[in-house]
Amino acid sequence: MRMNEIDFDGMPPIDGYGPGFFRIAGEIHKGNILMMPSGPKPWGGLEDLETILLEAAGMDVLFLGMGADIDHPPAAFKEALKAAGLAYEAMGTPSACRTYNVLLSEGRRVAAALLAV
Repeated sequence: MRMNEIDFDGMPPIDGYGPGFFRIAGEIHKGNILMMPSGPKPWGGLEDLETILLEAAGMDVLFLGMGADIDHPPAAFKEALKAAGLAYEAMGTPSACRTYNVLLSEGRRVAAALLAV
């Protein structure tokens, strides 16, 4: 069987996650995190929209990891993304991590806003 190395086009993949942390490109990041076109950044949670909106033009879709289970974001969050013309998909954080990595490996313009589990 032939194995191919996955190319993430210079962007770091999400290697793993656990209670209160994410492992990104081998490095541990505690708390919530944004995986933006400019790289990973700490995230203050659903009220912290500034970085997402500043980088909205560089992404086609934002995967929103809502923690251990799927939930819906607050109306103000949804309205701000809509006003910026940014599509989003809310799901549990584990699913958001996997989906982000798959689409990133396909060369898609994706980002993720992830609440820690």
